[in-house]
Amino acid sequence: MRIMRLAAVAAIALAAVSGAEAKEWTKVRMGTEGAYPPFNYTTADGTLTGFDIEIGNALCDELKLECTWVTQDWDGIIPGLVAGKYDTILASMSITPERMEKISFSEKYYNTPPGIAVRKDSELSEASPEGLKGVRLGAQGSTTHSQFAEEVLNGSDVALYPTSEEYKLDLENGRVDAVVDDVMALEQWISSDKGSCCKILGTMQSVEEIHGKGAGIGVRKGDEDLAALFTKGIAALRANGKYKEINDKYFKFDVYGE
Repeated sequence: MRIMRLAAVAAIALAAVSGAEAKEWTKVRMGTEGAYPPFNYTTADGTLTGFDIEIGNALCDELKLECTWVTQDWDGIIPGLVAGKYDTILASMSITPERMEKISFSEKYYNTPPGIAVRKDSELSEASPEGLKGVRLGAQGSTTHSQFAEEVLNGSDVALYPTSEEYKLDLENGRVDAVVDDVMALEQWISSDKGSCCKILGTMQSVEEIHGKGAGIGVRKGDEDLAALFTKGIAALRANGKYKEINDKYFKFDVYGE
């Protein structure tokens, strides 16, 4: 029975990829936020870069696609995709059931846990719902981390921000006591001069119903062939070593996850 199920899944995946190739995708507009380092951000000279961007560019090279990048504020990134402003979302967007009601996804291209950051002089000692009870906790709104804060860390006084840069400023200035986000985004920040105020308190266990199964590449409903094409590309980058090359530029361990 299990073999039959696997065979059926394989057949569907093959059909989806075949459909992607039959549609002959040659040009793809890649949507991203551009304000979530180290995954996607804009440098002082206006260059869009980061792990997401380099993975996206490598995928386009691997799949022989002509790709252009479009930046969009996080709050409007799914509506922008649905409205046709771009063809994909490659912006560290977690694959969740709620989002899958609106758009479709490739398989994951990374999966890392949530972390808690505090100021270096903080008296907080435990990254847990009990340890964060009653504290002022910041998170970027409309993210899995804000949902995690409101549902799992609901003993905290949760404050939501349009961008991660704004919660970082409030943590630095003492307007919140702690923040929650992807641990690698927090690690990159505290390792920089801008984040010298703060430290990682700890990581927390991901909740699949909230965080999903990792970050995937989002596409419009009806463009599942494009998602399947990118899934094929992700597997190719993992196999040919390009994924590891990009991974090691940004992180000290394999962020692909289990």
